Parts: sequence; C-alpha cells; structure tokens
Amino acid sequence: MSLDGAFLHIVRNELMPLIGGRVDKVYQPSREEIVVSLRTLHDGAKKLIFSANSMSARVNLTTAAFENPQQPPMLCMLLRKHLGGGRLSDIRQDGLERILYFDFECTNEIGDAVTNTLIAEIMGRHSNIILVRDGRVIDSVKRVTDDISSVRRVLPNIEYETPPREDRLCLTECSADDVLAAIADSPDRLSKKLTSVLEGVSPIFARECAYYAAKDVDVVCCDLTDSAKDRLRFILGKAKKALDGDAEFTVVSELNGRKKDFCFINIEQYSTGMLISHCSSANELLDSFFAAADKTERTKQRAHDLLKLLMNAYERVSRKLELQKKELAECGEREVFRVCGDLLNANIYRLEKGMTKVTLEDFYTGETREITLDARLTPAQNAQKYYTEYRKLDTAEKKLTDLIAKGQQELIYIDSVFDSVSRTDSETDLAEIRRELREQGYLRGGVRADEKVKKLSEPLKFRSSDGFDILVGRNNRQNDQLTLKTAKATDIWLHTQGLAGSHVIIRTEGREVPEQTLFEAAMLAAYHSKGRESSQVPVDYTAVKFVKKPAGAKPGMVIFTNNRTLFVAPDEALCERLKAK
Repeated sequence: MSLDGAFLHIVRNELMPLIGGRVDKVYQPSREEIVVSLRTLHDGAKKLIFSANSMSARVNLTTAAFENPQQPPMLCMLLRKHLGGGRLSDIRQDGLERILYFDFECTNEIGDAVTNTLIAEIMGRHSNIILVRDGRVIDSVKRVTDDISSVRRVLPNIEYETPPREDRLCLTECSADDVLAAIADSPDRLSKKLTSVLEGVSPIFARECAYYAAKDVDVVCCDLTDSAKDRLRFILGKAKKALDGDAEFTVVSELNGRKKDFCFINIEQYSTGMLISHCSSANELLDSFFAAADKTERTKQRAHDLLKLLMNAYERVSRKLELQKKELAECGEREVFRVCGDLLNANIYRLEKGMTKVTLEDFYTGETREITLDARLTPAQNAQKYYTEYRKLDTAEKKLTDLIAKGQQELIYIDSVFDSVSRTDSETDLAEIRRELREQGYLRGGVRADEKVKKLSEPLKFRSSDGFDILVGRNNRQNDQLTLKTAKATDIWLHTQGLAGSHVIIRTEGREVPEQTLFEAAMLAAYHSKGRESSQVPVDYTAVKFVKKPAGAKPGMVIFTNNRTLFVAPDEALCERLKAK
C-alpha cells in the first residue's frame, strides 16, 4: 500500500493547474506533515498536503480540516519564512521516480528574487520533505545523519543529492515490446519481474498485469504463451493511456470495509474476495484513502507523552499496591501477639526477669505455647511489648486496608484516563485531559499555553432510531458534567461493567424508553470504552437519580444502584449511523 511513481505522475498532472498560485498559509499539523494553502486565480484557495509518514507518504490536494498546534513548530516557521507569498512556478518529476519538485518563486531577506524548491520524496519509510535553495538543503522534516545512512545525508546547509536511481524502463517512454524483451525467458514470477524491470510501478499493478495476461498472479515469465503476451501488451498499453489521462482510480477494500490498496487501472485479480470502488481523480482517491488513518496517527503522536505518563503512573501504583497487600497479609498474625500478651499477664507470678523463653498453657485452645522473652525486660514489660506489637499491626491493617482501597480506585481512574486518551481524535480534548491530570497532580507546574482551552468541547451527540437523544462523554470532566449536571433524574445512565469507558445518557423527556433505544445506547457505551474490540460487552444501566458521586472521588468516578445489565457487541457502523446530523 504505497504510492508508486506512476500514480504520482498522474497526481502531478492534476496539480499542474495550481501553477501560478501563491502561498497563502503554511501549517504543520504533525511532525511529518506539511500543509500548504495556495491562493489561485480561478479556483480560489487549495490545500496541498505533504506527508512523510512511512504508512501514508504522499502529496495531494485535500479538503480535510486540520487541527494545528497552538504553537507552530520551528520547521513550520522556517517554511513560512521562505515560502510565504511565493508563487508556484513549476512541478517537476524525473521520469516515474517517486519524487516531486515544487518550485516557488520567492524573495529572500534582502528582497532579491530566488527559487525555493519543496521536494517531496515518497519512498515508504525513507520518505522526506526537504526545502532546497540553489542546490543546498535549508531544512527537512527528517534530518538524515551518517548514523542513519552512510549513503546519503540530508542536513541543513549541505548539497542536496537525489536518491540513487536504478536503471529501469520508464512506462511513459518505452513500448510494450521493450518490456516483453526485458522479461523474456526469465524464471521469475511475472509480477515480481515487472516491478524490477519497470520504474515506479507498485506490486498491485504488476499482479494485475499478470492476472490479466494469464489469469494467474503467480505465472512465471518463461511460461507465457503467445496469447498471454498479447494480453500483456494490451494491459501495458492501457496503463500508458491511463498515465496520459485515461485512468480508472480504483480502491480495493476488505469485506469489512477497511481500505487495503489502490491503483490507477481497474483491479480484477481479487474476484469476490475484495470490494472494489472508484474515485473521480487521483487526488480525491488519496485524500479519502488516507484521511481517517492520518487523523488517528496525528492524535497518537500528540497523545504519546500522556500515554507514557499514564503507563508509568499505573505501574508505580501497581507496585505500591503489591507491597501493601504483602504487608496486610503479615498483619494477619497480630492475634498471636495479643494471645501471648494475655498468657504472660495471666502467668506473671511464675515469671522472672532474665528469662529468654517460657512454655505456658494456652487457655484459648488448651494446648501449650512457647513464648520468647526479652531477658532485659521484666515480665510485665514483656507482656506490654506483645500488646504494643498487636496494636501496631491492628492499626497497620486498618491503614493498609484504606490505602489499598484508594490505590485500587486510583488504578481505575488512571485506566479511565488512558482509555479517554486512546479514543480521542481532537487536540482540544487532549488539552482538557492534560488540564485534568495537572489538577490531579499527575503533571507538575502551571497550565501551559498548549493546554489552554478557548472553548470546552461538548459531549458526542447521537439520536436513536426511536427518536431519543443520546449523549456520550468524551473524557472524565465531561462524564461528571453530563451525569451530575446535564442529565435529569428520570434520564437513563449507562456504563460498561468493569471496564473504563464513557458515561452515556439517554434523554427520556418523561417518555418510556423502548428496548431498541436501550440496546443502541448500550452499543454506544460499549464502543466508546476499553471493550470496543470485544465481541461481547456487559453494560449496566439505571436511572440517573440512582447515580451518586462519593465525596472526594476523582473525576468520572461514581457509584450506582438499582441497575440492570445488557450484553452487546460493539458495532462501528451502527454508531456512525446514529450520529446526530
């Protein structure tokens, strides 16, 4: 699932009308993404996304909305300085190499005209976005040092070198017969040989050529019949026409809807094993194919520090709990000390100072018990020593029981925050969670600039098939607000049983809630919880009037009574259908 040079060639052709447009804004939504907004004369503002992410490296027009960090990264500021107001003068590609060069006519610090080139290298895990002037690197998304690569460095102020180019046939320049001559009598599979002979073609294209030629994706080159060679000539000719503007932009998806791959020709090799859909342009295909995955990846990058903090906190509290439970188990021996003290007091007339041990009859059990004594203490002091140890262990048991209960509640709280961070898709939500953790003492210092929330987010809103409004909290602050402030006493409250998740409220408005609405709300509770990947999730529900928050409880923590339980399987498609329009 990588963007090949042939597909990139079509993308370039679709971007050519942007030439002449001026750079309006530059953003950096995540560490490996750059968004350049161009103001064109005829089509208004257009957004170009440059991604160097190994899983979604690409360049394309996008209509996606990006949530940018409140403080722009240093690279973003540098790009604004060198590209701001610049005019896009050309978009270049060397053959079908997976590299696009965007030339911008700009002015430097002293007002002279210069050409700055933004280079998008789309090469899987080696992808990069590099700003170059006069053949020298200004800066890049990924700096490549000698420790990373001994072949090619990418660092500021050094000469830019293009990646080594292999000697392959270019589909736009060669003929089908040239390709057939290059693969003739080869013992390799046709699909593998095509990717090594042709420049800039992906495995899915090579497999489709093999399937079209011989109805077998594993056919060997030397086994091709004359009719298979004729069909191969035809599909290669069709591919050349596609590169010139007659493409069929095809998306291959798994039967569950998950997008798997794409190509610029129609795909038939999977038969009924995959779902096939089409888009109207290369840019539309890339935008729809990668948009959802990119949004998730951006959130993961921003949430990484929080997830690491919460994991460390969870492990620290868990270790403390293990030690406390071990100490509590030792407190179970306290009764032995009390009995020893009672026996010494009852037989004090038989004891003398200087004795190290004594054997006495235990009037509780009728058996004899050997008791160790301190020779430096009197018999009464030895008895008091045992009573002191008993009281110490008794007090420790009460304290430890309370500490263990608090520790277990803290683990539940940390787990709930971890779940909220894992499911969030918004920088605003992450800022709210950071503020909550700072208020609870897990983060130190005052509120940072990137944690200041201009407007608090609202709960997710859904509507059941019976017409009932359903609200779902995004984080613990919202859970508290939703359950304790927003909801009315007669509304229905739902939460996954024994699993971290969102509070869910059905707004009843005095009506009886049908079973279908209860089922759908339970489904939402299961999906917005730690159990979203499970096949069966228990969900408790009760009236809001039976939900209380204990004094001093952490955000999102409540107790409830009079509850019933539903068992549901999370369904993402159903949750999407229930979203309020």
